[in-house]
Amino acid sequence: MRKRTREPELRRAAILEAASEAFAERGYPKTTIREIARRAGVTHGLVIRHFTSKEQLFLAAVPSSQNLMAEIAGDPASLPTRVARSYVRRMSQSAGSDPFIALIRSVASGEEAAKRLFGAMQDESLEMYRHVIPGPDLEERVGSVGAYLIGVTFSRHVFQSGPLAAMSDDELVRHLIPRLRAILLD
Repeated sequence: MRKRTREPELRRAAILEAASEAFAERGYPKTTIREIARRAGVTHGLVIRHFTSKEQLFLAAVPSSQNLMAEIAGDPASLPTRVARSYVRRMSQSAGSDPFIALIRSVASGEEAAKRLFGAMQDESLEMYRHVIPGPDLEERVGSVGAYLIGVTFSRHVFQSGPLAAMSDDELVRHLIPRLRAILLD
């Protein structure tokens, strides 16, 4: 258990770190707010005060829209490269404990709350891409990117088998860029 602190920003950060770890280890349905509070060294009530619900806590624990927007903002021509690098870096740094992986596992098991969370993440991504990518069929293109990266995530980080799982991070980035370009820009 982490040491308790009275500083609100540090407590919030401790809650988010504990939530990220718990969701990645146990999945969304099996993780409780009480468990997250215990891991963070805070009370259950404090977690609720900061995040209002388990769903809101999960959404806060996955990489934020501000972080994603910073990654995708810029010239549309280089967007596939930025998306590929950002995705590979995020998954590599998490060492398989990214909450997105836990969400994929939860959605696959039919969890309704996980489906709602996934929908919220898709809506947030669509809104961010609206600022970067011009043109028609944006919803379909962003949905296709999400579906493609879910497949890559499943093969590489959940199933952990096949050619995508065997690639180095640099090889995966090189593999992703032309495919993302075809989906996003062609």
